[in-house]
Amino acid sequence: MKYRTLDANGDYSFGKSMQDFLADEDAVAQAIKTSLLLLRGEWWEDTGDGLPLFQNILGQSGTQEHLTSTDLLIKDRILSTQGVSQIQSFQSSYANRRYNVENCTVLTNTGQTVTVTGVTF
Repeated sequence: MKYRTLDANGDYSFGKSMQDFLADEDAVAQAIKTSLLLLRGEWWEDTGDGLPLFQNILGQSGTQEHLTSTDLLIKDRILSTQGVSQIQSFQSSYANRRYNVENCTVLTNTGQTVTVTGVTF
């Protein structure tokens, strides 16, 4: 699997030939991050794709029931990412009206483990 790298602004990088691409487990980690950051309705080719941040996450109370529901939405999004076969561990937090995926370790289709940290909404 190959995946285009992101620049400091979170945009796809261009102009450096093969240096603009990630491979193997780095590509899976990048795919997870971009999958989580794609909001529902944001991509014009498929407005149903994306994380339902505004529809189901933001504006909700910080109750344990809501946090569990949000965790399930995030985990489902991660599991549907190309190259991911299973989630091995997942840790999130909610403080000051911000939801954070603190640590998520997944097993890739190639048998490698990948850890993604610090994705905040």
